[in-house]
Formats: sequence, C-alpha cells, structure tokens
Amino acid sequence: MIFTTPLPFIQEFVDQLDQEIRDRAPTRKLSKAQRWWLSFCLMGILLSNAVCWAAFERVGLGGYQQAALSWMFRGSKLLWPLLLHTSIMLVLRCYGITEGVLVGDDSDRQRAKVTKRIFGAHKVFDKKTGGYFNGQTVVLLFLITPKVSLPVGFRFYQPDPVVKEWKKNEGKLKQQGVKKSERPPRPERNPAYPNKGQLLLDLLEEFKFYHPGLVVKAILADALYGSDGFMNRAAAVFRTQTISQLSKSQTIRFRQRDMAVAHYFATYPGVEITLRIRGWKDVKVMLGSARLYVNAHQQKRFVVALK
Repeated sequence: MIFTTPLPFIQEFVDQLDQEIRDRAPTRKLSKAQRWWLSFCLMGILLSNAVCWAAFERVGLGGYQQAALSWMFRGSKLLWPLLLHTSIMLVLRCYGITEGVLVGDDSDRQRAKVTKRIFGAHKVFDKKTGGYFNGQTVVLLFLITPKVSLPVGFRFYQPDPVVKEWKKNEGKLKQQGVKKSERPPRPERNPAYPNKGQLLLDLLEEFKFYHPGLVVKAILADALYGSDGFMNRAAAVFRTQTISQLSKSQTIRFRQRDMAVAHYFATYPGVEITLRIRGWKDVKVMLGSARLYVNAHQQKRFVVALK
C-alpha cells in the first residue's frame, strides 16, 4: 500500500500534539515542516510496519527522500522527551487512563560486528549461546494498564570501560591464585557510565515529572534491580511499593538465625491456591509469604514464594 498524504486521524493527532506542546512550552511548538515530517513518518510506520527511512520513501511515493527524512531526524531541534511524553499523555487521555503499573526491564539487541556509527554498541554476553556478540543494551520502562500497555521511556546502557578492564584483569588474577589483598581494588564508577539501576531510576523520575497526576500502583523489576538501593529509591519516587526478585540462596534472618530463602520456604511451604495467569490460564501453585529480614538489604521485606 502507498500514500501521498497522511490519513486524517494522523493529521488530527499531530495537530493535538502540537497544541499540547504549545500549552506546556510555547517556545517548543512544532513548525509546519516538523508537523508534516512527523505525519509522514507515522503514516510510513503504519503502512510498512517498520521504522526505516528507505521503506518510508517507497510507500510515500517520493514525498520525502530518504536523506531528507534522516536529516530531519538528526538535525531537527525537537525536544524529544517532551514529544514522547506529550504523545503518551494524549493516549492516556484518549483511553481515560488514570492509574497503572510501571515495569522496568532491559533488552540486548544484536548489531553488525563492526558498528562505528551506532551509539552505545559494545560486547554483550549472549544468554542463549554463552558467547558474546556486538550489540546495544536498552533499559526500558513500560506502563501496564487494564486497557493498554505501552513503552514510556528508554535509555542506552554503556559499560564503564575502566571497570570492564578491571573485571577482565580481576578474573585473570583469581585464576592465578592472587590473594584479594594483593589485587587492585575496584575503581570508582564514572558518572558518565551509569549502571542499569540508575538509568531505570532516571526514567522513573522523568515519567513522574511529565505525568504527576497518574497514580502508580506499583513498580516491577526483575532480579537485576533487586538491590536495596534501587528498591528504596524507586519506592520513594512515587511513594508506592516496589516488587523485585530475590535469589533462592539469598540470606535472610528468622528468629535470630541466618538461612537461605529456599531453606526457609522448604520449612514453611505455604498453602496451595489457584492463580489465573495473564487472564486465561488457571494453574495450581504453592504460595508462601512472610515478612523477613533480608541481610543484604539490612531491613525487613515482605517476601513471597511461588512454586
């Protein structure tokens, strides 16, 4: 399918977007060229099901050349965070959404072996094969609601090259049997290379800034973000509960005794209940829960175990 002009609902959306930006930041209004470019790109995505300048040029019958589309993206003075969150606000308003759950995660995207012009490309561990590939790591923030789920923020993660080199050298020295006291200490992290937890916290702060009226019922993240620092700071951003994961070998304290989480729930297995997964599949699980002191966090957490 091809087109010469964007569909009316896309033009209407871009006009609403421009008006909202004018209301929020009058100096950041969209120019006529920017509105046309944005409408053209949205129409191209709709028809080609991809974000590709060459595909946009083909389905748009040459209404925009590939070089011009790319230049507008790279050279435009659009305030991209404002554009993104204003778009999100319009979607939430359209569906009447006033509350939801924020979910943080990260994704590794494989790229070509040589990527001189792609931002944030680095050597990434391949979980499937156990090897490595050249790619990008993106930290993502999703908003989950009963009506719609959509991504609301992202950041590119880059490992600190100094820390990366230290880890490589540390592994060699361990294999050689060098004592820890004789090995170089871990270098301080460069603020220019924040870790994934800090990137996700930045995304939470940004989302709160642009959407102060949305009620966030909970913040979810996997075990990578299960540190005490992240969980406490994330909970403080929206003053809500943060849910993550503990390793089964994580040490907890119960009645003045230290033990692994797995050992505690083997002793107190809980009860059998039926849970509905993703709204359609019923499964029977063993559910156990307790408020336990987690040693690594130096505070009590409400721990839930499912089997």
